[in-house]
Amino acid sequence: MDNLTFTNSILLVEGLTVTPQSSYPVFILLLLVYVFILVSNIGLIIVISTEKNLHHPMHFLFCNLPLNDIMGTTVILPRLMHDIFRETSERYISYAECVVQAYFVHVFAVACHYVLMIMAFDRYVAICNPLRYTAIMTNKMVVKLSASAWGLSVFMVSILLGLTIRLSRCRSKIENPFCDNASLFKLSCENVVVNNIFGIVYTVIVFTFSLGSVFITYGKIATVCITSKNKSLNSKAIKTCGTHIAVYIIMFVSCASFIFLHRFPEYSERRKLASIMFHIVPPGLNPLVYGLQTKEIRQKFLQIWCRKKVNP
Repeated sequence: MDNLTFTNSILLVEGLTVTPQSSYPVFILLLLVYVFILVSNIGLIIVISTEKNLHHPMHFLFCNLPLNDIMGTTVILPRLMHDIFRETSERYISYAECVVQAYFVHVFAVACHYVLMIMAFDRYVAICNPLRYTAIMTNKMVVKLSASAWGLSVFMVSILLGLTIRLSRCRSKIENPFCDNASLFKLSCENVVVNNIFGIVYTVIVFTFSLGSVFITYGKIATVCITSKNKSLNSKAIKTCGTHIAVYIIMFVSCASFIFLHRFPEYSERRKLASIMFHIVPPGLNPLVYGLQTKEIRQKFLQIWCRKKVNP
C-alpha cells in the first residue's frame, strides 16, 4: 500500500544531467541567465507603466510579452537550479506540483504565439492603416486583444491537461528536465491515442494559424513599404519587422522541436536541450529586440542611464 501511494503521489524528475564537476558552473550560468531575464523584463514593464509618453497601444500590448517571459522562466529555472545539487535519484516532485508546472509551461508556450500575433496585428494597423490607427487601436481594443490571447491560452491548455489528469498512472518517472503534458501522459499504461491526437492537432492548428497570420501580416507590411515613397518609414518598418520575424522564427523552431521530438524517443537528448533553450533564449532575446529596438523605450533607458551617471 505504501509503494502504491508513493507511485501515485510522488514523481521522480530527470532534471539536468550534469557531472559533479560541472554542477557549480552550470548553476552559476543558469542563475545569471535567470537574473538577466527577470531584471530586463521587469525593468521594461516598470518603464512602460511609469512613463506617460509610453502609454500607447503598441507598448501596452508589448507588456504581455515580458509578463509571459517571466512566467515561462520562473516556472522551470528555479527548480532546475535547485535539483542540480541533488542526486538524480532524489529529485522528487508531487504529482500536483508537476501538473501545475506543466500547466504553466504550456500556457507560456501557447501565449508566446498569441501575444506575437496581436503585436503583429498592431504593427499592421500602424503601418498599413496609419490614419485609422487611433480609431482601431483604442484602449478597449488593447484589452480585448490581450484578454483574447491569455484567455484562449488558458482555455486550450486546460483541455489539454484535463485529458491527461483523467488517466491512471503506472509509472513515476518524468523523463524530461521538467514536467509537461507529454511527460505526464507517458506515466500512464492506458491508451493515450486521444491525448496524442489532440496534442498534435492542436499544436499544428496553433502553429499554422500563428505562422500564417504573422507572415501574412508582415508580408502586407512589406508590400506597403515597397510601394511607399516614404524612405524613412520604409527603413523603420523593415528594421522593426525584420527583428520581429527573426525572434519569432527562433521561438517557433525551439517550441516546435521539443513538442514534436516527444514523439521520437531516439532524439530524447536533443528534445531536452530544445525544451530548456525554449524557456531561456526567447525570454532573453525579447527584451533586447522588442525593447531596445523600440526608439521610445531605448531613449528612456538612455535618459535613466545618463541621470544615474550625473547623479551617482
